[in-house]
Amino acid sequence: MTRQRLQPGPDHPITVSPDNGRVVVRVGEVVVADTTSAQVLREAQYPPVRYVPLADVDQALLRDSATTTYCPYKGEATYYDLVIGEDVATDAIWSYREPYEAVAPIAGHVAFYPDRVRISADAAAT
Repeated sequence: MTRQRLQPGPDHPITVSPDNGRVVVRVGEVVVADTTSAQVLREAQYPPVRYVPLADVDQALLRDSATTTYCPYKGEATYYDLVIGEDVATDAIWSYREPYEAVAPIAGHVAFYPDRVRISADAAAT
């Protein structure tokens, strides 16, 4: 089956730019990620999403998920569960491991569902 592949444009703009500040992701008091190298993806009418380098995530807290989804603008997303002690946040994190060229800067980065973690970012990228 061929998947539809779309390019960002005036009807569906997408931009990716460096976040010039610090981004910290927590669950309770546990720091899941801490970086000064995030990318901010702005897509159409959606809220901005910060993508954190996977290298700046505590990977001991991640478990691969079997879930995948597809975005015609970004490509195939894979997911991670976030495991902290006995608590598991299923599919809390996603990544485009091989994103389409228009969003290439998010390769090697992950994003977090804000209803499952607490994301704090200084005002540099807002």
